[in-house]
Amino acid sequence: MMPSGEERFRAPVRLPGGPVEVSAAFAPAATDATEAPIVVIAHGAGAGMDHPFLLGFAAALQAAGLHALRFTFPYMEAGRRMPGPAAHALLTWRAVTAAARQRGNGPVFACGKSYGGRMASMAAAEEPGLDVAGLAYLGYPLHPPGKPEKPRIEHLPAVAQPQLFVEGTNDPFVQPLAQLEEAVASCRSARIAWIDGGGHSFEVKGRKQAPAELGASLAPLVADFARGIA
Repeated sequence: MMPSGEERFRAPVRLPGGPVEVSAAFAPAATDATEAPIVVIAHGAGAGMDHPFLLGFAAALQAAGLHALRFTFPYMEAGRRMPGPAAHALLTWRAVTAAARQRGNGPVFACGKSYGGRMASMAAAEEPGLDVAGLAYLGYPLHPPGKPEKPRIEHLPAVAQPQLFVEGTNDPFVQPLAQLEEAVASCRSARIAWIDGGGHSFEVKGRKQAPAELGASLAPLVADFARGIA
């Protein structure tokens, strides 16, 4: 499952140490809709923008009539496996959402898998905020597995835009589930879409699904969220 008619390009990002370029791919909506929402998609900490999960997710968004734009964070562009400074990720989010606006007239939404989503939320919480209509997280990493005493939630109430948390009930990053529910309740406008039995990558024990199929299965939730705001 691959997005069709993709435009591959390089997005410039101004980092404190100098300008860099990151890889990106824009998949236009399957229907001719210049006003369609544009979903900008960030990868997780250990997998790039061409991971089958994200390819399936982007293809399903495209088929649903939304534009999908995937991109790479600078650390992975440089061939490193461990994320770089958070400030670099936030600057990248700002640069890529600006690039998205050059490719369509519809509202822009930020969507990220795990680490990529958390970086989007941090960019949105900063002043002047991330210029997007809403944010969707695919497996928000509330805390490191087994360490609920180290939550990553302080900034979430500062996010002004609507937020959608798509979470698996067996995800070790959000146990206990009540902790995520409390964090979401503290937000200005946010809700959770639970995936029953899903792990951090939404795999369900005893059920065989390819990563691309898992990604595609989440697209309707994000598409409905975006359309509800747009």
